[in-house]
Amino acid sequence: MSSSRVFSCQMYGAQRSGAGTIRRIRLENFMCHSSLEIELGEWVNFITGQNGSGKSAILTALCIAFGCRARETQRASKLKEFIKTGCSYATVQVDIKNEGVDSFKPEIFGDTIIIERRISDTTSSTVLKDRQGRKVASRKEDLRELVEHFNIDVENPCVIMSQDKSREFLHSGNDRDKFKFFFKATLLQQVDELLQSIIKQLKDACALVDELEKLIRPAQLELSELQEKIENIKRVEQISQEVQLLRKKLAWSLVYDEDKRLQEQAKNIETLKKRIPTCQAKIDSTLDKLEKLLERLSKKKVQVASLVEKTSEVKRKKDELWDALCSARKEKLELEEEHRRGTKQIHKMRNDVRRLEEQARDIQDKHIRNTQAEESEIEEQIKELEYAVDNVQSLLSSLKDEENTLSEQISAEMDAMKKINDEINYYERKQREVHHQICELRLHQTNKVTAFGGDGVLRLLREIERHHKAFSMPPIGPIGAHVTLVNGDTWAPAVERAIGKMLNAFIVTNSEDACALRKCAREARYNFFPIVIQRFSRPRLIIPNHSLPQTSHPTTLSVLHSDNPTIYNVLVDVCKAERQVLVKDYNMGRAVAFDQRIPNMLEVFTLDGFKMFSRGSVQTVLPINKNLKIGRLRGSFGDQVKEFESHVSNIQQDIDQRKSRKRELEKKVQDFNRKLDNKKKRRLDVEREFMAKRMKLQDMQKSHAVDASLLPESTTNELLQEISDGKMVIKKKEALLEALKDRINEAEEKARTLKLSFEDLGESTKGEVEAFQKAEEELTEIEKEIHNAEANKLHYENIMNNKVLPQIKEAEAKYLELEKDRKESYKKASVICPESDIEALGDRDETTTEQLDAKLKRLNQRLMHESQQYSESIDDLRMLHQEKERRILRELHTYKAFRERLDACQKALDLRWKKFQRNASLLRRELTWQFNGHLGKKGISGHINVSYEEKTLSVEVKMPQDASSTIIRDTRGLSGGERSFSTLCFALALHDMTEAPFRAMDEFDVFMDAVSRKISLDTLVEFALAQGSQWIFITPHDISNVKNGERIKKQQMAAPRL
Repeated sequence: MSSSRVFSCQMYGAQRSGAGTIRRIRLENFMCHSSLEIELGEWVNFITGQNGSGKSAILTALCIAFGCRARETQRASKLKEFIKTGCSYATVQVDIKNEGVDSFKPEIFGDTIIIERRISDTTSSTVLKDRQGRKVASRKEDLRELVEHFNIDVENPCVIMSQDKSREFLHSGNDRDKFKFFFKATLLQQVDELLQSIIKQLKDACALVDELEKLIRPAQLELSELQEKIENIKRVEQISQEVQLLRKKLAWSLVYDEDKRLQEQAKNIETLKKRIPTCQAKIDSTLDKLEKLLERLSKKKVQVASLVEKTSEVKRKKDELWDALCSARKEKLELEEEHRRGTKQIHKMRNDVRRLEEQARDIQDKHIRNTQAEESEIEEQIKELEYAVDNVQSLLSSLKDEENTLSEQISAEMDAMKKINDEINYYERKQREVHHQICELRLHQTNKVTAFGGDGVLRLLREIERHHKAFSMPPIGPIGAHVTLVNGDTWAPAVERAIGKMLNAFIVTNSEDACALRKCAREARYNFFPIVIQRFSRPRLIIPNHSLPQTSHPTTLSVLHSDNPTIYNVLVDVCKAERQVLVKDYNMGRAVAFDQRIPNMLEVFTLDGFKMFSRGSVQTVLPINKNLKIGRLRGSFGDQVKEFESHVSNIQQDIDQRKSRKRELEKKVQDFNRKLDNKKKRRLDVEREFMAKRMKLQDMQKSHAVDASLLPESTTNELLQEISDGKMVIKKKEALLEALKDRINEAEEKARTLKLSFEDLGESTKGEVEAFQKAEEELTEIEKEIHNAEANKLHYENIMNNKVLPQIKEAEAKYLELEKDRKESYKKASVICPESDIEALGDRDETTTEQLDAKLKRLNQRLMHESQQYSESIDDLRMLHQEKERRILRELHTYKAFRERLDACQKALDLRWKKFQRNASLLRRELTWQFNGHLGKKGISGHINVSYEEKTLSVEVKMPQDASSTIIRDTRGLSGGERSFSTLCFALALHDMTEAPFRAMDEFDVFMDAVSRKISLDTLVEFALAQGSQWIFITPHDISNVKNGERIKKQQMAAPRL
């Protein structure tokens, strides 16, 4: 608040020196003046003149001279408008008194400062001169310093009150306008704006510090990541130490295992050698047993030979009797069979004779009964049979129709079953495909690279690693394994459709590397993948915005991210990914591809797999490629696996539903088949019934016709002749049967005799035969025991020769081999570390070699994986960590200092704001006090209500005639003179509270009557003389009633030229 100088009555003594007052004003080509020079007194100056004489131009010139802008004068919008018509420039020159203790740089300017403002059509300039007219300064800062030193604020209405401000202030009843006048006149507005500007600057500074602190957070994250990387590298070193220790343990563990195997092999050899005496003892006992059995066999053979001589004659006789007995029995059986055949023939011939006799009797009886009535009865029976045949035939036809209907229904159900079978096969095939996809996705989960070529790409990568020396630079690929989606998996199907097979592509830096890669692919049996040749040294491409499709839809390049610039360049150069636009559905794709005509767009791909593009006037829409694998770019395959598993579950439900439907159809077909079988059986029964009835009808018709045509006498004679011949044949056959019966009796007697002879012979030789059979059985038993003994002997010899001895030799050879291996293992282990190091650990028997080997493999894999991730050395990382940590701490310290300074500024601002509020409250009380002081000179009292919150100022007065009451009236309820006087008192109260070297008022009495004008002029002159500043009053009215004095100077402007 250095520029706001609110003072009391005791502070105007310094003004007596006159520093900062106006001595002279010179105008050239300014507004209506061609040339004007006017000198002013140090106290009260009245300038009068007719309207249009240029009085107000003097105050406008003062404002322009002290740096006011043209628009703020409310007389013009541009400075060149102040130039008099017909002239090319205008000059305003103001001489300022510079004497006394408040003088401004008197050693430079002297006792007078000349301010010259020159205005042309294009420019304006301000020059500060000394009293001799020499140029001292020309910068705006110099003029501002001068204005601030003398506290000349031409925009303050208490310093210069122009015509417009006079009308607005003296005749406005608006409380807000009065508050604005008060707020600006007391410089509270300037201080408030300054404090608000400082508040805004502090907020901006705090926001800037916050932003700087936010900017340092990525560096802090990098620092934490670097610390984590250092810790990881420490773990890698720890793992490396564990690997070395495990290698030592594994090396000596192999030696100790060899020792254990040697001990076990030695025990095994001892065990095998112990089997030799046992096996040899069994062989010897078997030989002794075999010798005893051979002796018994020789004795038994002698015994059997003697028994054979005795029983050979008996056996021969017995065989002869047995053969004769068998022949007799056979002959008897043949005769009995022949007798049975003859008996059957005779029985048949007798039946034929009886049938012929019955037929002859029937013919004779029928001929006797065949009368006319019987013939009519036969015809009636024939008609009944014909009617029955027709009914059966009708029933048969209906059954056939029902059978055909059932057959058609069965055929329809079978077709439905076939269709359901086809659907089941389709869904099972689809289920197998989804299972296959799930297996692939699970494989992709373990190794993402397999999503872009399966096992073939893994073989190729191993071949590339094996032949890495054949490449000038290692190939990069597959591309799909080096890119990720930016905003989730939303655009994965469209991106994979857009890039296609290029996801499986490999990138090489030259054609020689491409040939080497092809060779590796042939060895890996993986040949179907693209190869792109791209210089790896080429920097990342920068695509200008005007080369991209002008659309809000994303492009393939915008949704992909890759840290490798070569892959980014391939996506741009080969795939044109920056010109491939992605949309959600088919309709939106058509609108973007064909209707909007977006520049720089090559193709449009939809989420559901469509590809759209236009070439000239041809519009092309390519359908979904069903063979394209989708889902390989997803960040996580777990959700896709769950989705496929849910899909498999749904497919299984469909299969179960169709199988259930199939079982229902099968049951239905079985029911139809059962019904069809029943119908067929009934049809067959009806057909048989129909055939029987039809045959019966035909037989009856034929019989009736035959009976009518044949003569019974001839038929009877023929039948009697046949009967006679048959009886003669029967008698001959019976005679032959009698002869056969005698022969059968003879054969039976012969067989009985032979059987008795055979039994007698057997009874007589039973003892010798039994002795012979027993000897043969014993001989067979001895031979069997000999055979078993020889087999046992051979078995034990084979065990000895083929198992025991070879096993011992093999065990001894293996023992020697183990000793050799143990020496080599000991030698290798000794190279790795001495045995004392392992013995010092004391835990050699806790883990097996297999466990150590498995643990070593795991640690090696982990070490390899961790080492590939962190190629930097830990010392470099520590140096980098320390450097970054120092830089971050330095920046944090700087920002903390900024924050402390801002806090100090905020505290100072809060203090100044409190002072501002206290000063505003004091000024409000002082304003009322000064206002009452000026009103009291006329016996009037009043009050001023100032509300800083509502920004209003209201004036209330109490007139002398109202002394008996407590009524305080608003100025709007006063007469014109009373209101003018109260307003003037309000203005004088503001002048009391404001400091300035000079003050000017233009047409302050324009709307006053003569009495009010006189009172106002007297009050103003009295206040001006008492206040001590230089005053300039401009009025078009007569001022002859103003008292003359040495401190009052009156000047009359020349009348305007017509």
